[in-house]
Amino acid sequence: MGLAERRRALGYSQEELAHALGVDRRTVGRWEGRSTTPQPPLRPRLAELLHLDLDELDALVGQPRAAHPESAGPPPRDHHGSGDLDDMIRRQFLRAITVTSALVALPPDEGAALAEGALRGMSDDFLRMNGHLWQVYQLARAKRSVYPVVRDQLTALNETLDGRPEVEAQALCGAAGDLFQLAGELAFDGNRYTDAAASYTLAASASQEAKSYDLWACALVRHAYVDLYERRYADAVGTLSAAEKVARRGDGSLSTRYWVAAVQAEAYAGLGDLSACERALDEAEKVTVLSGAAHNGGWLRFDGSRLAEERGARYLQLGRLDLAEKALSSALSQDILASGQSFRRRGAVLTDLAAIGARRQDPDQVLAYGGEALRLAHTTSSGYVAHKLQGLRTDLGPLSRDARVAELGAEIDALCTT
Repeated sequence: MGLAERRRALGYSQEELAHALGVDRRTVGRWEGRSTTPQPPLRPRLAELLHLDLDELDALVGQPRAAHPESAGPPPRDHHGSGDLDDMIRRQFLRAITVTSALVALPPDEGAALAEGALRGMSDDFLRMNGHLWQVYQLARAKRSVYPVVRDQLTALNETLDGRPEVEAQALCGAAGDLFQLAGELAFDGNRYTDAAASYTLAASASQEAKSYDLWACALVRHAYVDLYERRYADAVGTLSAAEKVARRGDGSLSTRYWVAAVQAEAYAGLGDLSACERALDEAEKVTVLSGAAHNGGWLRFDGSRLAEERGARYLQLGRLDLAEKALSSALSQDILASGQSFRRRGAVLTDLAAIGARRQDPDQVLAYGGEALRLAHTTSSGYVAHKLQGLRTDLGPLSRDARVAELGAEIDALCTT
């Protein structure tokens, strides 16, 4: 019996086993494929979960790399939850927030006033570059391709901090909070929720130091998404309550507070509270009364164009299928969700429409919408769409007696284990 068979025999999915160990699901996949072996600090807990002793675990997954000095390989990593690039980004984040926080706490010296203008200019340069990176991220089919540029931007930020330890660095904290949120989005799209949560925590801390309330509130909203995707709805409600309070201190001309309300609706739907969900959705609808630039297209993108798909997804959560289908069909007809546009959002709406078909026992609807969503997931390598499809997989149930539906389910399984 291999690791995958042992895991399945004990009732764990890859994601559940990864969560219990505090690692990424793909890490478990690499262990099962024998491309890597679990690091020594993880082995006692893994053995406990699999009901094995350590010798039995070694026989199952192989010896730790340190036990094979003849095999040349990379040096041990200091974080076992993800790849080397993720480790580097995490270390850069931790260092940057530590430095910026310390500089903000220091009283200004005589030279600070003279240097403040130059620092503000550099901060603006970082913010402009960050804005460009958000645009690249939104347009990229494969979100992971943005990683190298984010790494370079982090390196530049750290070099700037190294060169000016005497200057009040509040403005740079804002640029750091912006960049941390983007990196969190990259991790979230790859279903690396632990990495995403760490990035969002750092984003919130940096934004707080910068006294940028809208940026801070958005970091909290993104952190709440981690709880939502792991179905910790009550925890998400608490985080979003904090985001709501922070957003009230922000810029009233921005859409931040209405985005908070839209995400609160998802948390309430998860708790089965239809009344609270609809109140939150109605509050989110008020974004339409804002005039001018209500968002910046980067860390704040909520503009009301998502409301139809949000409402449809919430009604689906609550089992109101007719209402859900009406809202989702309306969303799918929008130009921004047309074929070839906004791959992740279109994939999510298609998956929800397929889920409605599954609950109605309509295999043709499942195949029409689910098949296209699966193609989009393959095209984009999006963990976000893959996660949605994994939820659809659990809805297929008796429909799997249909050979076509069974094949779709098998393709979803293959997608979610690669």
